[in-house]
Amino acid sequence: MRPLKSPGLILALAVAVVALPTIASGALPSGTAAPTLVAANSTTYQDSTGEDPAAADITTIVVSNDDAATITFRINIPNRAQYTSDMAVVMFIDTDANQATGDPESLGADYIIQLIQGELILFRWDGMDFSLSATQASLSYSWAGGPTIRINASDLNNTRRFNFDVTTVSNIVFDPMTGAIDCANCKRDFAPTIGFYIYEVKITPPSLVVRKLTTTPKTPVAGRPFTMRLVAARSDTGAVVQNGRVTCVGRVGTARLRAQSAQVTGGAAVCTWLIPAKAKGKTFRGSVTVAFEGLRASQSLSRRIA
Repeated sequence: MRPLKSPGLILALAVAVVALPTIASGALPSGTAAPTLVAANSTTYQDSTGEDPAAADITTIVVSNDDAATITFRINIPNRAQYTSDMAVVMFIDTDANQATGDPESLGADYIIQLIQGELILFRWDGMDFSLSATQASLSYSWAGGPTIRINASDLNNTRRFNFDVTTVSNIVFDPMTGAIDCANCKRDFAPTIGFYIYEVKITPPSLVVRKLTTTPKTPVAGRPFTMRLVAARSDTGAVVQNGRVTCVGRVGTARLRAQSAQVTGGAAVCTWLIPAKAKGKTFRGSVTVAFEGLRASQSLSRRIA
């Protein structure tokens, strides 16, 4: 199915992207409210309301993302509590924020997300036209007073800054035999009225987080080995570190001890020292550091030697 080639709907979409070139390059169109930051990695965009009370009237669009780069579009349409089969929602997305690339008739749009007849579809500009995207596994939606559309940046060419707009079309009549669209009585709403909104994907850099630190034995004993085991995991995926470089630092008083073992084994960074036989009553101070893929985690402790 090539919905963009359907007569009537394509006309509605074409009107949505008519704008001055400067708008797609970063400026907001005249009369459009600037985005209001409401939380980290979340931006609310205001749309003018009441242009046509019978249309599916967009009031606000809230765009957010998480550290896994999943982008969420919450499109608020208060006068459409439920989705009905006569409606379509279409988003043009310029994923490189560059109107010199992508569809020249759509301010450089590289992708289109389209919800029509209950089906959510991702299209990609192929240099000549929009065709079904081969990567759209992360695309999903739900509806409650408007659609909430989710897609991972990996399905949008790993975008980190993009321009977008949203169009609603209602009162569409579909021919039950051919699927042809009759939009003679369609109602439309465009957000923004002219041009694109701009959004930046912000991701917290990953780190290694200490999950657990254990020792064997619980208290260092003079003349015996003492082992510290540190379990660390990535903050973004939760994956426990299974290899990496381990640095062990141990001291008894002011004397530094050489580690007998420094390695990652069994999902833990392991450091083992031999406590000097004459160290009873002194204080052992030790630390374990693991480095993996440019990330580091470290934990230290101080205990009296038995």
